Amino acid sequence: MGHRVAGRIEHARSRLHGHFIGFVLLHRAHRVRFLFPTYDGRMSLAAAAVCPARPHRSSRMHARKSRLALAMVATALFVSVAHGQECSPDLNGDGVVDGADLAAMLSNWGNTYPATIASVTPPQGSSEGGTVITITGSGLGATSAVAVRGVPCANVTVVSATEVRATTPPGKPGLASVSVTTPAGTTTADGAFAYAVIATPSWATLIEAEPDPAIVTSAQLRGAIIATGHAWRVRDSATNIEMVLVPPGTFDMGCTASSQHACASDEIPVHQVTLTNAYYIGRHEVTQAQWTEQMGSNPSFHQSASAEVPALEVPNRPVELVAWDTVQGFLSATDMRLPTEAEWEYAYRAGTTTAFHGRPTATGGTDDDAEVGAIAWFGPNAGGQTRPVGGKDPNGLGLHDMSGNAWEWVNDWHSETYYASSPATDPQGPASGTKRVVRGGWFGGTSAFLRGSFRGNPEPGTASFSIGFRVARNP
Repeated sequence: MGHRVAGRIEHARSRLHGHFIGFVLLHRAHRVRFLFPTYDGRMSLAAAAVCPARPHRSSRMHARKSRLALAMVATALFVSVAHGQECSPDLNGDGVVDGADLAAMLSNWGNTYPATIASVTPPQGSSEGGTVITITGSGLGATSAVAVRGVPCANVTVVSATEVRATTPPGKPGLASVSVTTPAGTTTADGAFAYAVIATPSWATLIEAEPDPAIVTSAQLRGAIIATGHAWRVRDSATNIEMVLVPPGTFDMGCTASSQHACASDEIPVHQVTLTNAYYIGRHEVTQAQWTEQMGSNPSFHQSASAEVPALEVPNRPVELVAWDTVQGFLSATDMRLPTEAEWEYAYRAGTTTAFHGRPTATGGTDDDAEVGAIAWFGPNAGGQTRPVGGKDPNGLGLHDMSGNAWEWVNDWHSETYYASSPATDPQGPASGTKRVVRGGWFGGTSAFLRGSFRGNPEPGTASFSIGFRVARNP
């Protein structure tokens, strides 16, 4: 190599994936040279870190142990910074040799070896294309192209050395290969993705076939939605009510206390529930305009404009002053139904386990009552009135106003002790009772009512200016 070296060349191999890292050259003056391969596979000293290491009586012994050679490289960089020593060359050109130079050095590990593909999520998408897939693996940091069945994907985004995202092209239904191209070559995973026909219900028009990753941020949840074979976001043709698909799944139903409020007795015990069927649920609470169009009149208390709600927006307030019994007429006219209590809570949580659901910028949800103003109209921010639907951040399924604005009727009878004996699969609520369940809280209440597990229980004939509803429908 043209360099006199007192010690021997020690080969260092990564214990992660077995990638070749480079050579450590131990100079007789206790200098450490690290050589790593360039993209064309040749060894390069031009970018090698050459730093004096702190002398140590046992350095010769360390030099003989290849398992410590790589550690000495990191130590040399650290010691040079700690003792203010000047090192050359400066890998990132900022005039200082520090951890950033080590990072630059490490970023080149494995670049002469093809990438590996560990997973593709979601594993299924529309034959019309447009599915945002996440590829995980190794050696992906220099990805220049992604293809499905050899057809290039759009919007290729390198997230890290272990993650890449891309948008699929159209393709015929069936299994498809996914390939990733880096400077080291192309890696292909056969059958890693499947094209499917996404069905739109006969009663609806299509808005979006697949979930928007900016709204449904969970790749797992997007995959579950796509796997149903049903379109994610549709509009009911008869009512213009926008609905989103909720996939089957299992969740823990019941008590989730917040930082300020404990659970009520009817929220316990927490119990596991499995919903076996996909269903559609309204993206918003039913509005005054949607009710009036079907029923011919508007019963709502909040029909007037205000300083906060201009006249043009009043029809978009949620309908209220509708009893559970009265709502049945709307449902019969539209072939819709109320969600069960379990369906409502499962949709509310959208994969979270916290008191309050998540949102696009805080996907994990929160137990902090101080943060609920981002998702809910309630006592401190609503001004004593309902607000036009959709004004607050949606949850992880794209649903708005699941907390606050108006209480929402669900289909179930209420029982204080039902959770103790509730079926684990597709619970429908008690067979009979004297009160029905409302969920989600209201514009004049505290954050206690906004928790995803809180259960209100008015009589079914109650018509209140705080209670509205949200519809559901089978695909």
